[in-house]
Amino acid sequence: MDANHPNANTQAALWNGSSGRAWVAAQQVLDQMFKPFEDLLVDGIGAGSGPRVLDVGCGMGSTTLAAARQLGAKGRCVGADISAPMITAARTRAERERSTASFICADAQTHAFEPASFDRIMSRLGVMFFDDPVAAFTNLRRAASDGAELRCIVWRSAADNPFMTTAERAAAPLLPGLPVRQPGAPGQFAFADPDKVSSILEQSAWTGIDIQPLDVDCTLPKSELTDYFTRLGPVGLILQNADERTRAQVIETVRDAFDPYVHGTEVRYTAACWMVGARASAA
Repeated sequence: MDANHPNANTQAALWNGSSGRAWVAAQQVLDQMFKPFEDLLVDGIGAGSGPRVLDVGCGMGSTTLAAARQLGAKGRCVGADISAPMITAARTRAERERSTASFICADAQTHAFEPASFDRIMSRLGVMFFDDPVAAFTNLRRAASDGAELRCIVWRSAADNPFMTTAERAAAPLLPGLPVRQPGAPGQFAFADPDKVSSILEQSAWTGIDIQPLDVDCTLPKSELTDYFTRLGPVGLILQNADERTRAQVIETVRDAFDPYVHGTEVRYTAACWMVGARASAA
């Protein structure tokens, strides 16, 4: 989820339209690339936390399903996402896996979760898109039981993540309509400032806030690179309506720009993130 969009209605339209479908199509590549994040989030589930887990911005359900596998029959894992195509894909995966995980198509900012119904709330790169993050995390606090743990991974800044902006930087001269990222706006890098994140959580009644830098090595197959940047992100959105000549020029230019990240048959980069932790203390 890596474009900037100003309000919840636009977010819903985006993720229930072309971007949502593109992410579903790229599911296997994205799951492989972000597997290290999944492992970090699921680690410790069932040991130090209770058995009820909410996965916010769950996408196609990879982290939700991993948590359900970790907890087994004793747990209840729910994935929530605003994207109907992604939730449909997640439900199909759960059925195929015979998982106990369940999924709801909902905006976690406003959805009426049952109060105090989750012992852990987690998110893999899914909480930076709220129109009103304080309202969203306040709503999630209501859904958390006393003592529940919040554990989210979010991106640091665009400057810290050059791989993630390679396509748009290279394509910008060829695509005059390419949107410019607005610092702090809902989108991939909205939580780049840890002080801002801490303030959001404090205003939302979370305590024990802990924000630590997290640098994770990620890979994807070289054979998937062109599909990756032509399907996803701001460049992928623009290319959907580009003429063939422009599309060919952009693909050639952007592909060359990724050369520093190509090592043999793999594309490798370091994802610079924050691991955000907090607690739902009793009032």
